[in-house]
Amino acid sequence: MNAIAQWYYTIHSAIFPRLQHLDGLAPLALRLYLVPVFWMAGTQKIKGIDSTIEWFGNPDWGLGLPAPELLAYLAAYTEAIGALLLLLGLATRWISIPLMITMVVAIFAVHWPHGWAAIADSSSQEVAVRLGAAKDILREHGNYSWLTEKGSFVVLNNGIEFAVTYLVMLFSLLFTGGGRYTSVDYYLSRLFPAR
Repeated sequence: MNAIAQWYYTIHSAIFPRLQHLDGLAPLALRLYLVPVFWMAGTQKIKGIDSTIEWFGNPDWGLGLPAPELLAYLAAYTEAIGALLLLLGLATRWISIPLMITMVVAIFAVHWPHGWAAIADSSSQEVAVRLGAAKDILREHGNYSWLTEKGSFVVLNNGIEFAVTYLVMLFSLLFTGGGRYTSVDYYLSRLFPAR
């Protein structure tokens, strides 16, 4: 057993310390993945801010949140500005916090009642029936081949899966920062080191 452990540590020591100078690539990948997610969410809210405010405040068909105007503006601009900061890797740890708060609100106010999955399991009988009915309607009344040439139809479950994934990614960025060599944060820390 000691020989296996020694062999493991020898290989580990030969490979992973050399990757240390590339450790900024992981935070960069997380940031670049999140940029379009938050940019689209934020700019869509901003473009339709009146509708966003209505959706945030209406308890019947919306979220029923208190102070919907304030929260709509905060969410929209946090997401849009957050996307730009993540793109640059500027104030990465700081912007991760309000973006995580936005994700927690989305998880509990929007997605929680729908369970985990973002897309419903099409092998489920109940989902398969709905999906089949939708396909039949589209085949009869729409251009089904054109509608499906870019991908198959699915039933959106709207569960917490994506929001939790983004939350975990932001949580990681809170601890790693923007990344060595790949973020403005890194170069600012080199130009202006802490005393």
